[in-house]
Amino acid sequence: MIIAVIPARGGSKRIPGKNIRPFAGKPIIAWSIEAARDSGLFDRVIVSTDDEKIAEVAREWGAEAPFVRPAALSDDMTGTMPVVLHAAEWMAEHDRPADYVCCIYATAPFVTSEALRRGFETIKKSGAAFALAVTSFSFPVQRAFSITPQGQLAPMDAEAIEKRSQDLEEAWHDAGQFFWALPPALADGLRGALRDAVPVRLPRHEVQDIDTEEDWQRAEAMFRAQRL
Repeated sequence: MIIAVIPARGGSKRIPGKNIRPFAGKPIIAWSIEAARDSGLFDRVIVSTDDEKIAEVAREWGAEAPFVRPAALSDDMTGTMPVVLHAAEWMAEHDRPADYVCCIYATAPFVTSEALRRGFETIKKSGAAFALAVTSFSFPVQRAFSITPQGQLAPMDAEAIEKRSQDLEEAWHDAGQFFWALPPALADGLRGALRDAVPVRLPRHEVQDIDTEEDWQRAEAMFRAQRL
């Protein structure tokens, strides 16, 4: 069995109602649900939430919300891996164990069914325990600066600061869209899972993290320009 888990906690502080706020004409979580359903990969698409309104919206757009997420996994300090692990364990107890689990973020409107399918093929063919959607940094991270307490610039890597960009290794970061995992890897946490992980590369123009109001406005403008 293959399941999708969409974590969607209530009570977002920086962007109130973030997980079901309208984005380009739909609740933002609907884009993740539709990508999962359109991929044709999943036996069940599960939304893990502690909020009945989010559960209601999720069901309206074709996902399941078969349980209420425990309070111990619903504060803003809880990471994603324990939430996905809980959902996988719930499914094993109430249906049957999953062979693969895909976590899709609720605020990832750029996620596509094609990328999800590519991620599945990546983890399946690689034999790895974990596959993470990533994108490249637009500027060499080795040439970053910090700002000292005195207000001065300081290179974070003094040796790299004078090197040409093309001579520096390309760096990648979490795209904030999805990851695939074998269920046992979830218990190891993110650090443990990354010991046996492969990348699912996404282009930068299809990635926008949404943590602030400015992020939201930028993402919606990018989305409308590309998709609508």
